[in-house]
Amino acid sequence: MPSLHGLLLLPDREQYGILRHENGLIISIEFTGPDSLPGSGCRSWNGVISPGFFDLHVHGGGSHDFMDGTTEAFLGVCRSHARHGTTRLLATSTVAPDRLIHRFLNKAKSLVNQPTGGARIPGVHLYGPFFAPSAKGCHPSDGLVNPSECEFRSMLDPAVVRTASVAPELPGAEEFAKACMESGVRLNLGHSHATFHQVEQAVAWGARHVDHLFCAMSDRARLRQLQTYPMRGGVMEATLCLDALTTEVIADGRHLADELLMLAYKIKGPGNLALVTDAMRAMDCPDGPAVFGPMELGEVVIKRDGVGLTVDGKALASSVSGMDQGFRTMLRATKAPPHLVARMASLTPARVAGLDSTIGSLEVGKKADFILMDSEWSIRETWVEGGLVFKA
Repeated sequence: MPSLHGLLLLPDREQYGILRHENGLIISIEFTGPDSLPGSGCRSWNGVISPGFFDLHVHGGGSHDFMDGTTEAFLGVCRSHARHGTTRLLATSTVAPDRLIHRFLNKAKSLVNQPTGGARIPGVHLYGPFFAPSAKGCHPSDGLVNPSECEFRSMLDPAVVRTASVAPELPGAEEFAKACMESGVRLNLGHSHATFHQVEQAVAWGARHVDHLFCAMSDRARLRQLQTYPMRGGVMEATLCLDALTTEVIADGRHLADELLMLAYKIKGPGNLALVTDAMRAMDCPDGPAVFGPMELGEVVIKRDGVGLTVDGKALASSVSGMDQGFRTMLRATKAPPHLVARMASLTPARVAGLDSTIGSLEVGKKADFILMDSEWSIRETWVEGGLVFKA
């Protein structure tokens, strides 16, 4: 059976050990000292062995977007993100007309849990079209609707959809939430200018996660433009305050300053805060223009200075970094122990997606998804179910 010796990043500690895997599963972990001789047939790694990263929120990479709706695009994104340590991801949609969303869903269904040559897809994140128009960000306007104006039940196939997002202030949001609960789809809140009270209502409907904290969401300052007094909390304050809600941060070093990453980590903690990329097709591509979302809609953005920007350069337009960049940024910004940063990139997102019983950590019985990192926290190898999918 294949075995590997090195410093293991476990959910609650870092410890040297021998990890053995067979038939795609971790079958044993034997703890050792750093200078132990692992024995013949056991490979030693003079670096860190981490659980593979799990990205809850990712649109594209390597010149492809999941909304292109082709096998080539799906496989291209998965292989691109494997180079950055991602072993599982939720293929994430954008705002688009129904026909393009259904094309995306149909293609995803054919690839769920199938080998891709890179990261595997356990399901999708239905992200849009139910966003507040004033908080849509760089998403295309074509297809943006209220839940009350759309036959959304046909989109909520539990065989493919793991999570779905909605702005809770929209007409029909409660009915959408109820349909998610009935279908076994986990409900997120995002791209919303809701009040604190509206978020509380959504939690009562079943919402348990909030998309990209601090981005495309209301706060006290924005809501004060609509009501002079008393000042009210919005989605940001509710996310930080309510224990029922998990959330995520784009830790690419461009979206959020270090103090915001520190604040999120301090308040939510590693068990309730996930790292995501929110990466678009321009990841691993040269600087210049790129289309966000399906090619047919032609929503042009710009890759520049390590991030996606709107054409005028005045607003963010998705990330162009992988999960390894998020890991390094969070490690530097928070000074958190490496095993806890790894947890935010692996076990916590797996729990958000309801998959933590089989993936997300180095534990006996779980999938043999792991990565090898060097002393600079760069990805050297990525393994999915015991098979090598990337080697630097």
